[in-house]
Amino acid sequence: MTPREVLALCREKDVKAVDLRFCDLLGTWQHFTIPVNRLDEATFEDGLGFDGSSIRGWQSIHESDMLLVPQSNTAFLDPFAALPTLALIGNVQDPVTGEPYSRDPRHIAQKAANYLKLTGIADTAFFGPEAEFFVFDDVRFDARQNEAYYHVDSREGEWNRGRAESPNRGYKLRQKEGYFPCPPADQGMDLRSEMMQAMLDCGLAVEAHHHEVASGGQGEIDLRYQPLVTMADWLLIYKYVVRNVARRHGLAATFMPKPLFGDNGSGMHVHFSLWRESEPLFSGGGYAGLSEIGLWAIGGILKHAPALLALTNPTTNSYKRLVPGYEAPVNLVYSQRNRSAACRIPMYSQSPEAKRVEFRCPDATCNPYLALAAITMAAIDGIQLKISPGAAIDQDLYHLSETQLAEVPKTPATLDEALGALERDCEFLLKADVFTPDVIETWVRYKREHEVAALRLRPHPLEFCMYFDA
Repeated sequence: MTPREVLALCREKDVKAVDLRFCDLLGTWQHFTIPVNRLDEATFEDGLGFDGSSIRGWQSIHESDMLLVPQSNTAFLDPFAALPTLALIGNVQDPVTGEPYSRDPRHIAQKAANYLKLTGIADTAFFGPEAEFFVFDDVRFDARQNEAYYHVDSREGEWNRGRAESPNRGYKLRQKEGYFPCPPADQGMDLRSEMMQAMLDCGLAVEAHHHEVASGGQGEIDLRYQPLVTMADWLLIYKYVVRNVARRHGLAATFMPKPLFGDNGSGMHVHFSLWRESEPLFSGGGYAGLSEIGLWAIGGILKHAPALLALTNPTTNSYKRLVPGYEAPVNLVYSQRNRSAACRIPMYSQSPEAKRVEFRCPDATCNPYLALAAITMAAIDGIQLKISPGAAIDQDLYHLSETQLAEVPKTPATLDEALGALERDCEFLLKADVFTPDVIETWVRYKREHEVAALRLRPHPLEFCMYFDA
């Protein structure tokens, strides 16, 4: 859609307001709104000013002025605004130099897509992530000097089987048995269908939705694969829709990886393939129907996985999901069909166009621009250096002996470990200035100061259970 077409759409739909959006370094959508009469064709060239010093991980107060330049091809009608509103995603620029801002995550994703083309390896990286989430009826939490707690509740949670609901209808999902049951056990079907329709109305292509494994309102909606930057845009729209449809019904949606103890967490399995001149490059005659390029891409992802996870699994809570026993991929190996491996080759179709790699570690708390860009850079590095992924493991990794498991490389156990891995292994991200040193340094510093240290310094409620009488 061109700027002129955007303006025509505003007239056709009687749009009254234009919402301008961008993504901060950590992955949260930010926005400000203008009346529609302030939007003209020049706006798509000149941009609009905002204060960059108030955005996490961005400018200092003495250099706070920034420009947001809306991108006409991102336009969609906001399905939640009371006033007819058009949303536009923008790129961030320095107002003095006119250059793209190095810490703008969307710019980093665009650089990764462009670098892929410059290498000659491929011209398109397609991504099809499967973002999981929980929908809760009630959420309460706090952390103060003298108390810390959380409480979440779901009408379908196993823990509510005995609750007096006047009457309790009994259909509560048992732990780890939430995958695919029909209503009334699946009490979120209509809600997810409404989310799906809202996504379609926003221009997203949806493939399917379903209940996920955990009790207590876990779901998944799958998007049709798209190029890197488009899919990162879509993931932010996806999260916006999920949260706001839930809110419309008096519910709360979260992409937090592990909100419930003892049940499956929420991941974001990322399906990934490279194409050149409309031809798939991962299909071949090797293991699981993969080409050498496909296997080298896996080699790059597995080699750099500890560093990747600092970007694809960027919260302290992410590592409470990455533990054995919950389908979480803690083993840095690859396999066809095997969901306990970090990289899986889906075998649903033998079509060359369907041949892809599924990186199962990430979760949806990531900044999608940074996560998808980093996966692309790891794959490129694997292909350029012809990194072998080693031998595939088709056994159930959780049933290997302790001796066998000891030889299998593992994901980092904490965010701090992953940040350390990123500091040691970031050269593959710095190629062609896709990620810049200031981005890596800012990311690591912010995460350590505001998240790792914040959790480490505070007493945990479970510590009172374990140690109060010590």
